Amino acid sequence: MRSVFLASLTFFFSCSIASAQEFDINEDQLRDVYPGEAYSPYAGRNFPEHPLWGDTHLHTGQSMDAGGFGARITQEQAWRFARGEEIMASSGQPVRLYRPLDWLVITEHSDGMGLITDILDASPSVTKYEQGRRWSDGYRAGGQTAVETTIDLITQFSQGNVNPELFAQYQPGARRFASIWTDNLKVADAFNEPGRFTAMIGFEWTSLIKGNNLHRNVIFRDGAERAGQVVPFTMTPPFGSPDPLDLYKWMQAYEDKTNGAVLALAHNGNLSNGIMFPVDAQYTGKQIDKDYVEQRGKWEPLYEITQIKGDGEAHPFLSPNDEFADYYNWDKGNLDLTVAKTNDMLAGEYAREALKNGMLLEEKFGTNPYKFGFSGATDSHTGLATFEEENFFGKHSGYEPSAERLTHPFVKTDKGELFAWQMVSAGITGVWARENTRESIFDAMQRKEVYATTGPRMMVRFFGGWEFAEEDMDTRNPALLGYRKGVPMGGDLMPKTEGATAPSFMVYALRDSVGANLDRIQIVKGWVDADGNTQEKVYDVAWSDDRKVDDNGKVPLVGNTVDVANASWTNSIGASELATIWSDPDFDENQRAFYYARVLEIPTPPWYLYDAFRYGVEIPEGAPTSQQERAYTSPIWYTPDT
Repeated sequence: MRSVFLASLTFFFSCSIASAQEFDINEDQLRDVYPGEAYSPYAGRNFPEHPLWGDTHLHTGQSMDAGGFGARITQEQAWRFARGEEIMASSGQPVRLYRPLDWLVITEHSDGMGLITDILDASPSVTKYEQGRRWSDGYRAGGQTAVETTIDLITQFSQGNVNPELFAQYQPGARRFASIWTDNLKVADAFNEPGRFTAMIGFEWTSLIKGNNLHRNVIFRDGAERAGQVVPFTMTPPFGSPDPLDLYKWMQAYEDKTNGAVLALAHNGNLSNGIMFPVDAQYTGKQIDKDYVEQRGKWEPLYEITQIKGDGEAHPFLSPNDEFADYYNWDKGNLDLTVAKTNDMLAGEYAREALKNGMLLEEKFGTNPYKFGFSGATDSHTGLATFEEENFFGKHSGYEPSAERLTHPFVKTDKGELFAWQMVSAGITGVWARENTRESIFDAMQRKEVYATTGPRMMVRFFGGWEFAEEDMDTRNPALLGYRKGVPMGGDLMPKTEGATAPSFMVYALRDSVGANLDRIQIVKGWVDADGNTQEKVYDVAWSDDRKVDDNGKVPLVGNTVDVANASWTNSIGASELATIWSDPDFDENQRAFYYARVLEIPTPPWYLYDAFRYGVEIPEGAPTSQQERAYTSPIWYTPDT
């Protein structure tokens, strides 16, 4: 096919420019003009052509805390909503997504499956216990008593104080637990439509160490036929364990038993009080060893970098030279705010620091346990995967839209306070998958060819190699050369080519078609220096509006068009697309390094400005009136030749 095409094109050129004999058309020249295998640039492609958008983390009223806070949305309703249908929210309001999702994972908490339903129904299996009867009475009382009952239920669970005999009825080995899991699998299979909408099977393993968050979402490649051969792993002994190493054993056993595939992704390290990304010792006190780094590196290819409970990329204390490292940091304490945060905990909580420390552990043990890509999610406990600022239905059903939701704190203890406006309108994951199927999406997650955004659906490509040149951006289809000359996000740079002095990166970003213009593209680099210390640097590599780099090497702020009173903005600044080829000016071939792209939008209104506009309420004191939403690509790693 290719030789016929080239021969035909050669004939065409030779006829049309017969008088210009200085042009010697040959196959090599034609390859440079157009590198495809056929005239149609889309024929025969075997790489992903557009991102598929989804949420890796959603709870319905079936989860203990979601149901306790008033969620009554079923799994069936959640699937329908995600694929674009209008439904009625638990608060009695109609709700619909502006654009449907391509895929979704519903991740109910594995511990206590069925418990909240039986509490609300005052089932005898619950009310025969004093603790269960008290909870059931509290919900029936309604109002503030019901809210306090939910807080008590969650607190008792997080501190391991639920009556063991009561809780055993809603754990693995119990009939109620198994039947709910079976029903969930049937519903997921019913809504899975390969090529149109993918309903992925998963659950959340909710490990809590005295309120310190070690949660993981577990995602299956498989359907009900394989996933139904097991029940979810829990964190509560004797049926489960809070130790991630035991979760990995369960995952290995699943794959051995079913010949299926499964992965895990952690989230909210910012609420772990320093134990999410250990360097010296695990939370148990056991030293980090070869087994730990190998198991974690094998089973956790992704990390949930942004969601409702705060952004987890970076923190100003850890990255003081990064002026954009302060995006919605939840840094008051652990998950239930029973222990306040101190600065010495932060290094074990944020993704960028983990990526750096992972390289140190790789030098020591031969495996990088924190070699993960980035995903974004809602972690909504309403059954509604809402992440758009103007359509935000809150963390749980008590914070669905109302004139009152900004008037009381989201969490408050004697250790600190998180305000309602500090809920983030959540993230979303773009997956570069070849097909909209469980298998293709899972495989893209496994190879880390995914990226996270804080909500907008901007398109981002990121490739790394040794031979990219400026002229490679003279095409409207940079991916053709990106895959040919390099590796995509989530990959490892190939060995350095002869004559190359530094790696080069192709990065391209196109704004969300209904969203804000772009401010800039940055490349974040982390490395291990000659003294064995980790370093980082953020490079501005492409930006809008002909701004000039100042004397400090910084690109000035893009400006701000946000109309606070009307919760609006204009795209009169910024750019609809940005693209560049960037080569690392500080490269040292002897130093391990990673690179990822961060794409910033121009300032736009946060969700609570829409509340203020629609309900006529005041903007809370201290709440910023604009934000710069962003995308984070999975990293590309460089490892020196050994």
